[in-house]
Amino acid sequence: MDTKIFSEQAALMVTRFAPSPTGFLHIGGARTALFNWLLARHYGGKFLLRIEDTDRERSTKEAVDAIFDGLRWLGIDWDDEPVFQSSRLQHHVELAEKLVREGKAYYCYCTPEELEAMREEARANGQSPKYNGKWRNLDSNKAPSGVKPVIRLKAPTGGNTSLSDIVQGTVTVSNDQLDDMILVRSDGTPTFMLSVVVDDHDMGVTHVIRGDDHLTNTFRHIQIFNAFGWDIPQFGHIPLIHGSDGAKLSKRHGALGIDAYSDMGYLPEAVCNCLLRLGWAHGNDEIISKEQAIQWFTTENLGKSASRLDFMKLDNLNGHYMRVADNDRLLTYLLGMMKDVSDEKRQRLLKGMNGLKQRAKTLIELRDLASIYTNDSVGVKLTLEEKETLDITFQKLKLIVDWTEENIENELRMLAQASNLSFGKVAQALRNALTGRKITPSIFDMLVSFGRDESLSRVKSFFM
Repeated sequence: MDTKIFSEQAALMVTRFAPSPTGFLHIGGARTALFNWLLARHYGGKFLLRIEDTDRERSTKEAVDAIFDGLRWLGIDWDDEPVFQSSRLQHHVELAEKLVREGKAYYCYCTPEELEAMREEARANGQSPKYNGKWRNLDSNKAPSGVKPVIRLKAPTGGNTSLSDIVQGTVTVSNDQLDDMILVRSDGTPTFMLSVVVDDHDMGVTHVIRGDDHLTNTFRHIQIFNAFGWDIPQFGHIPLIHGSDGAKLSKRHGALGIDAYSDMGYLPEAVCNCLLRLGWAHGNDEIISKEQAIQWFTTENLGKSASRLDFMKLDNLNGHYMRVADNDRLLTYLLGMMKDVSDEKRQRLLKGMNGLKQRAKTLIELRDLASIYTNDSVGVKLTLEEKETLDITFQKLKLIVDWTEENIENELRMLAQASNLSFGKVAQALRNALTGRKITPSIFDMLVSFGRDESLSRVKSFFM
């Protein structure tokens, strides 16, 4: 039992993922969604999706669709309809005005010039630049004309704000480091700080796992929760993902949209497995299915150290999931990446899939390797020695009627022994004739996949 989470368990655990639709679903966001989804599924709770689209200039439908598509691709489903924060803005403002009426917030009429002067004065005194609370206790009747006010929270002026973090432990900040934050801007729109708190409360969110870059925001959120008198969710702040060299994750490290990982030929289950291991562990297990992840996931094994995205590990994971993937499913992926594949070649690909997927770590590699079954011409020249070896091999292949891997292998190995040839030379001559490549599935697998007639036709073409 995860004691850190369930010291005071709610009737139903509710987690959420709340991305801003200003771009693609990046790898860090996907990990956040996965961890919250697993936590809810492990404890039989609910996982909710909220689109924080209050930045109307940068929020786009394309970005929203990319978030939905990315989550679906990863196999992360959500309960209830997604909540769009932009549809709730008036409700947020009304609650801020309620705080004003209760004396827990106030209208501030400072001009931009006044605020800048406050910041400059604080810097000159060696203090952090922040609002000095000028309008905290002033009567709005004294407001200057023509200035539209903001609504600020009356934050505690003394003591500390503490967070019992699921991952980081107890974290405390002195309240004199936090100013009276803006809840509603002068244009009448609520801030991120207010909207997040109101929506988490209204959605019944009980637990939030997110990046530790939000840790400072959480102290402000706690103050808003306290002002409303609402229950505070349990927060867990996980370190951000770094590149394989330990530096902050960037595009060169793989800070890309989830759609890019699909385009690079990775399977969703491999990406999920990789994300799972970025900051969470279950003993020494590396290969963890989604079913196992749901069974095993608790917050006790979330790490405090930054994790590193390693593409070599991702490639190895993907190679594993490729090998165990259903052949029809892989064929569907292949056909989506190839053009004008005839029914005959489809069947050839399906027959050869067992051999193909053993040698490919990504779908891109699988597609490139699979072209041996879809290309009509080989386009290589054989050496005189290879032609001589291929000639006696062809004579033997013509006599084989029972065209199975086992029978072909027995006949060709006996041929090599009787002809005083190494079997490697026989296989390589055939490999060149059939595909023109050095790296292929096993020669027997290819002969069966091509079929007797096509195999004999390809070999015979070198003597015509």
